[in-house]
Amino acid sequence: MSRKAPIFEKIAFVASQTPEAREAYGQLEKRYGNSDPAKADVIVALGGDGLMLQTLHKFMNSGKPIYGMHRGTVGFLMNEFALDGLVKRLAAAHRTVIHPLVMRARDAQGRMHEHRAINEVSLFRQSAQAAHLRILIDGQERLAELVSDGVLVATPAGSTAYNLSAQGPIIPINAPLLALTAISPFRPRRWRGALLPDKAKVTIEVQDAEKRPVAAVADHDEVRSVRSVDIGMDHSISLNMLFDPGHNLDERILSEQFGF
Repeated sequence: MSRKAPIFEKIAFVASQTPEAREAYGQLEKRYGNSDPAKADVIVALGGDGLMLQTLHKFMNSGKPIYGMHRGTVGFLMNEFALDGLVKRLAAAHRTVIHPLVMRARDAQGRMHEHRAINEVSLFRQSAQAAHLRILIDGQERLAELVSDGVLVATPAGSTAYNLSAQGPIIPINAPLLALTAISPFRPRRWRGALLPDKAKVTIEVQDAEKRPVAAVADHDEVRSVRSVDIGMDHSISLNMLFDPGHNLDERILSEQFGF
């Protein structure tokens, strides 16, 4: 029995502030209308990857599928832009389900901060002093001391972003894995990180925090002067991204591994 294609009758458009995105927004709104996002069947995001991340965060708990069209700088998470045939493209699109990370960070005053990340949670040194970090996986110490500029935990969707720039591994989108990647490690100098099950709980404790302050960032939400950070994948939240056939995130992540 063939799967019936979904029908997206009510489309909500969101756009970045670039001239190209605003022009596309006006053209698409005139042609297809523009529903209230709360009542829409699908959200169409116009811009680059930054706008897509903002849209995923904004509608994280809505359950609504999100389809991006490239009208920005970096478009790894976006489909190609075209005015014509949007309804047919939406109906034929392939759905990719991703889950965010949840970061729970305790600061110097003992306050807890909770944020979610689509790409990665990163810890960075705040001063000229290198960070000294202790790493535990599911409560068991795995690295007594990492001396580095920082460390990050990336999702498969985020593995081709900052994680890749930090020499971390590219992870297929459907792989049940997380990347734990050091940022400019000094000691152990040759430690490049680890691949972890996506059900793992990563705890990072900041050593000598007064002298060597560290900030934690979940995508764009930053907490300064953290003492410890717990990171794990939040499987209770599912984000539905739509991609044109042959242009899906699985294919792009696979292709990235053979790129130069």
